[in-house]
Amino acid sequence: MDNKDLVEHLVALKVMRLTKPALVSPKIVTCDFKDLPGNILNNYLKDDATAVVQMETLMAGQFLLLPQSFGNIYLGETFSCYVCVHNETNQPVQSVSIKADLQTSLQRVPLTTQNHSPIMLDVDETLSDVIHHEVKDLGTHILVCEVTYMSNYNTLVSFRKFFKFEVMKPLDVKTKFCNVESDDVFLEAQVQNITSGPIIL
Repeated sequence: MDNKDLVEHLVALKVMRLTKPALVSPKIVTCDFKDLPGNILNNYLKDDATAVVQMETLMAGQFLLLPQSFGNIYLGETFSCYVCVHNETNQPVQSVSIKADLQTSLQRVPLTTQNHSPIMLDVDETLSDVIHHEVKDLGTHILVCEVTYMSNYNTLVSFRKFFKFEVMKPLDVKTKFCNVESDDVFLEAQVQNITSGPIIL
């Protein structure tokens, strides 16, 4: 890669999927006070910031954990994410705008909710948008985020980032027909939850 291909932009783009927060669980390792380590491990648990006070040996945390990846997304679920552009320079940046699209195998869906014209970002200021979209297709999806701004040379500069994720089916349905002597037909349906959490039908 040539040095020409490495462009340092005036703004930074960050994208985070918005999901239900999870609790950070402490790592529980205990022993009896008569054992060789004595109370060392138990005292370590009491000093752990993620442990619940006076319940250090339970796998319950008191701190929320931000999403670390896009994770699993299931058909019919609402995909939500936070898109943020931050001015990391020591000067204002002109004409900043964000555009986000969701690319599937069938279509490209515009997601950006902002209807206003490009804005100026002062030092350490951010331009952000929260996006919601109900996922209706299975397979590979690509979130395409494009940022446009005015460079120091009064030319429009843009860059894009791509975030790829899979949309899976939440339920697996198997059917079986049974014929009985009275010429009746019974249908047996087996519905299996293949998600990582409970589903209410």
